[in-house]
Amino acid sequence: MARRDDESFVEFVAQRGTALLRTAQLLCGGRTDAEDLLQTALEKAYRHWGRMKPGADPEPYVRKILVNLSVSRARRWRVLREVQMAAPPETPTASEAGTVELRGVLIEELKRLGPRQRAVLVLRYWEDMSEAETAAMLGCSVGTVKSQAARGLARLRERMGKSAQAAASRG
Repeated sequence: MARRDDESFVEFVAQRGTALLRTAQLLCGGRTDAEDLLQTALEKAYRHWGRMKPGADPEPYVRKILVNLSVSRARRWRVLREVQMAAPPETPTASEAGTVELRGVLIEELKRLGPRQRAVLVLRYWEDMSEAETAAMLGCSVGTVKSQAARGLARLRERMGKSAQAAASRG
């Protein structure tokens, strides 16, 4: 790898590392797991950095690696029957509007979804990608994205019903 490529990689990580870490946290549920996931994704991206077209945006490529690693990791855990849940990135506190506490509840419920539904919801609504962009990122059809999003949102609404009402009523 040429020195110029090393510099562009370092610059990319400095500019987009925080946003990618936030996405990784939402995909896997905890900061330490997210840091490991992002580190692995960046290592994979670095190996192929020299092959990227000059001027092309590498972020979608790295995000796709993150999603694929997250789904693979969840499959491995399911096989091993190992369930590890970390604390949410932010500790919810009481606020007048209850939005901070509600966000904590949402993140906790998001962790309980399957890896594919979680990936669809994070990419669609947190990363604000279109259905077509999300489908391309996950390597599936637009219909699959729509159905996974609908099912995931329905599960969140069902599970958060009481939790969300309680958090909002405290504000």
